[in-house]
Amino acid sequence: MKIVILETPEHVAQYGAELISKQLASKPASVLGLATGSTPVALYNELIARCRTSEVSFSQATTFNLDEYLGLDAQHPQSYRYFMDKHLFNQVNIDPANTYVPNGTSADPIAECEAYELKLEKAGGVDLQLLGLGHNGHIGFNEPTSSLGSRTRIKTLTPETIKANQRFFSEGEFQPTLAITMGIGTIMESKQVVLLATGAAKSDAVVEMIEGPIAARCPASILQLHPKVTVILDRAASQGLENSCFYELTEARNQELLHHRQSRSQSR
Repeated sequence: MKIVILETPEHVAQYGAELISKQLASKPASVLGLATGSTPVALYNELIARCRTSEVSFSQATTFNLDEYLGLDAQHPQSYRYFMDKHLFNQVNIDPANTYVPNGTSADPIAECEAYELKLEKAGGVDLQLLGLGHNGHIGFNEPTSSLGSRTRIKTLTPETIKANQRFFSEGEFQPTLAITMGIGTIMESKQVVLLATGAAKSDAVVEMIEGPIAARCPASILQLHPKVTVILDRAASQGLENSCFYELTEARNQELLHHRQSRSQSR
């Protein structure tokens, strides 16, 4: 697990956008796993800016979103399909037919989960999975006590998650308590994972994820077992980490090695 600690949320977004840009440059037909929520928005804005200057292209890319509320159609302002169209898809050169979000109004949600897994398998799996981190350590909508080997399925949202998302819904408006989400086992099959966490409110979950035991009480802790994970934190989110100085030293050494390799390559 590579831990990157940066000063601000803006730096976190730029670092994450650079990883996605490099992925698309090395493999234009990449399959990207995408996340919603407030944390990835700045990263998406950075990617949009790069796309407009032709620094990055989504023309051959395929995307699969982590989750969707059960009971909200694609046009609902709080649906994750609406979110992705607004914050990314409608502003970059991606083929809408290659953007997949679970269908929250499927007549058979269980069959929808199975079909989503098959689509992902047919696409060749996720090359780079972007994740956020819930206050309780959830990834996607895999709440605490979720099976660490789970596949795409329907999940009941915890009262904490419902309360955290309540601000997005008007008073008296229907707020879903169920969601379709990629499972933890599905996420773990991604070839590369990039997780963003910003703000002091995420610091406890960050500690559990990175330095705590691998346990279903913190679903994100399973990422300790993934062979290629980059966790990008701002200073506030990293404040509880016991080994933060070591993580920063390691990243500094990594950057020195990268710079050395690039210098040698250019001098040849």
